[in-house]
Amino acid sequence: MTGALRELVKSPVLVAAIFISGIGGTFQYGFHISVLNSPSLFIKELVNSTCQQRYGYSLEPWELSLIWSFIVSIYSVGGLAGTLYAGHLAGAYGRKTTLLLNNVVAICGAVLMLLSKTALSFEMIMVARVLYGINAGVSLTVHTMYILECAPKRLRGMVGVSVASFVSMGKFFGQLLGISEVLGTEERWIWLLAFSGAAGLLQLLTLPFLPESPRYLLLEKADKHGCETALRRLWGAKKDPRPEMEEMLAEHASLKGVKIHRLMDLFLDHNVRWQLLTVIVTFVTLQLCGINAVYLYSFDVFQAAGIAKENLRYAALGTGLCEVSTSIACVLIIESTGKRLLLFRGYLCMAASLALLTLTLYLQDFVSWMPYCSMVIIFIYIVFFSSGPAGVTAPLPGEIFTQSYKPPAFMVACVLNWTGLFLVGMLFPLIVEHMDYFCFLIFFVFCFFSGVFVWFHVPETKNKTVLEITEDFKKMHQKRRHSLQSKLSSVHINNIQTSVCTKL
Repeated sequence: MTGALRELVKSPVLVAAIFISGIGGTFQYGFHISVLNSPSLFIKELVNSTCQQRYGYSLEPWELSLIWSFIVSIYSVGGLAGTLYAGHLAGAYGRKTTLLLNNVVAICGAVLMLLSKTALSFEMIMVARVLYGINAGVSLTVHTMYILECAPKRLRGMVGVSVASFVSMGKFFGQLLGISEVLGTEERWIWLLAFSGAAGLLQLLTLPFLPESPRYLLLEKADKHGCETALRRLWGAKKDPRPEMEEMLAEHASLKGVKIHRLMDLFLDHNVRWQLLTVIVTFVTLQLCGINAVYLYSFDVFQAAGIAKENLRYAALGTGLCEVSTSIACVLIIESTGKRLLLFRGYLCMAASLALLTLTLYLQDFVSWMPYCSMVIIFIYIVFFSSGPAGVTAPLPGEIFTQSYKPPAFMVACVLNWTGLFLVGMLFPLIVEHMDYFCFLIFFVFCFFSGVFVWFHVPETKNKTVLEITEDFKKMHQKRRHSLQSKLSSVHINNIQTSVCTKL
């Protein structure tokens, strides 16, 4: 057991905060990414039945596909709307209160899902998907902010990775509950889609027992006593919270008179340019790294390897379980490994896996045992994704930006995430149709570029304050700029000397 894990175990309230905020937080986001796969046929049946009974019209296949794509993609629209308001709500009402109110949205969505089949209304499913999207958009932002602000500096990396662990758990539960032995049947699919309401209700009943974010209390509400009380509850009475409170106050003093910045300020301030580029590159690649493509092709690969069609869903559960277990393992190693290493190693190894997967898929028709190689590569790819970018990316804006820039930074990150999810959902089928498995080469480019970017432009954040990380960004790029200027000056002097010698 690592020192960081031992320290975490000694703080039971912090452990409770991780689980309670997670189950109604990013768990919801992951759950809705995977949950529609199982009941898709039943939902399409409901859409067709509704049109036949209401209008006496049977939908053409392309019309049914269009409505289905809209049901899937409208979740991202709701998510984007939730993201745009999340920062404002978290600043105005606090992280804890925002998460509590957000659960009401999930419960309302669950009620609509339960009534949709009885009312014979697929429109209710659409509205519920929008509500679920709003809930996930708010929770993706506020859950990350809340849990990072509750954790001590030494545990911040480990606790931050738990955000991604709950996304993985959500995906896995969406797959697990969707099998026919559980809720993936014609009679029970509405309960499957309403499961988010149960997760929201669980958080609504338990979150009131946890304290508000200490950082929010101290820096935005100027409640020093409330902050100290919250920290002692979260970390235990034996741990002295005053050193980290002094660090928070030092940051607060350095930002005195500086208001919470707007989105435009973030883009115009050259002092945070590299932090902003880091967020843009990592969050764009999170959606365009090919993880959805790999999950889609896993069915074809497993089938080619000889797994019976009726057992493919259980094999798919294996990929989900692989992501969950690796993500949890990442929690244990991140404090000793460091986030920068996990990021660039993850991206570069994912790029190599995608290149090999493209090659093995191409050779499947020529070599009989090649599908087994493809299976192994899929699991290797998932391991590097969930132990690197998936775990490190989500909390990154909260670690590399000061308090005044956090709300717009999280807004940018989540807008990129939801826009990427929407575009992948709408365009990916067309890309596959035209490029087949060569689509992985597109994702290879994104992974390789991001790995190189992190190697050259992102400092390590392990066990560092925001101010220390900001200073590291400045040093890294000032050093590189001075080095480049020196080289240019040297070249210029050499050119002048050559010119003088030529004239002489």
